[in-house]
This record gives sequence, structure tokens and C-alpha cells, in this order.
Amino acid sequence: MTDKRFTKIRNVVEKRQKNFTIVLENIHDPHNVSAILRSADAVGIDKVYLIYNTNKFPRIGKTSSGSAKKWITLERFSNVKDCFDKLKSEKYKIYSTHLSDHKKNYSLYDLNLTQKIALLFGNEHTGVSEEVKELSDRNFLIPMYGMIQSLNVSVAVAVSLYEALRQRELKGKYVRSDYTKLELNEKINNYINR
Repeated sequence: MTDKRFTKIRNVVEKRQKNFTIVLENIHDPHNVSAILRSADAVGIDKVYLIYNTNKFPRIGKTSSGSAKKWITLERFSNVKDCFDKLKSEKYKIYSTHLSDHKKNYSLYDLNLTQKIALLFGNEHTGVSEEVKELSDRNFLIPMYGMIQSLNVSVAVAVSLYEALRQRELKGKYVRSDYTKLELNEKINNYINR
């Protein structure tokens, strides 16, 4: 391995966000999943949680994902409860997004995305499941002022992730890692061997 490659890996690993993740529920279009994984990698997400209980996880080509899935751990669940139990046991707040007139809706821009957070996005046609709506800590909406009420799911994820990146940069979370030195060294070795 060249020094240049090692330096790139070390710099990327040091900016990975230990306490920030996303959850995808039954997103079936491989192009959407690929775009989402690229955005997740770009903002430093280490692990993406997948709930697939009504659809199969799509086959993703290396070229369409830009090999992003090589650098992100994918943890799969066959039901909502198991995924939420795992995230809650690790002290994550889970915020889902779905169209709703409910009074508990929050604007994406009013959320504190610097804490231990998981953002959950649902299926392209049906949105998030009723179970996700019930179990989520909050629902958030991306402000929109046009005639269309929703964004493509991969765009919604990217917009949300980059708001989190903005907030996390301001808090210095890309300068000081939440990972321990031992965890960072393990990650570097893992990346070298991928």
C-alpha cells in the first residue's frame, strides 16, 4: 500500500461518525439505494441499518454505488421491532420522515442532529410503515414550498444528511472523533483489508 493510499484511509476513518446513522425501510429501487449509500459514505456514516420485510434488498452494482457499499457496514433486519430494539439499546434517538399533519412534526432544520441519532426513510411508494410511525421518537419534514409534496427518497436522504453534516461540522465532530484510538486503529486495519 502506498503512503498516499494509507493517508487517505486514515483521513476518512478519522471523520467517520460513530453516533450517526440511517435506516432504510423496504426501499426497492437499486438506483435509490446506491445513491443513498454514496451520500452516507460522503458524510461519514459507518453503518446503515436495513429493514426489509415486504421487499427484497435490491441487487446493487459496483459502478452504480461507486463502491460505497464496500466502505459501509450494512446491518439487515427482517422486522421493525428488532431494528428499533438494537438502536434503542445503543441509545439512539430515531427520527423518521413521512407526510403527516400531526402536531408533533418537526422541521428537519429544527432537529439537533449532533446527538446520537438515526434517521429513518421509507419505501418510495408507501413511505414508512405504521409500526415505524408508532415507534419513532419524532417525525420530521423537509420544508417544501412548491406544488410537489415529496422528494425522491435518495434526494430526501441527501438533503437530510447534509443538514446533519452542517450541524456536526459546527460542533467539531469532523475534527474530533467519537471513536477511541483503539477503535480508529481497528477501522484503519479493516479498511486496509477491504
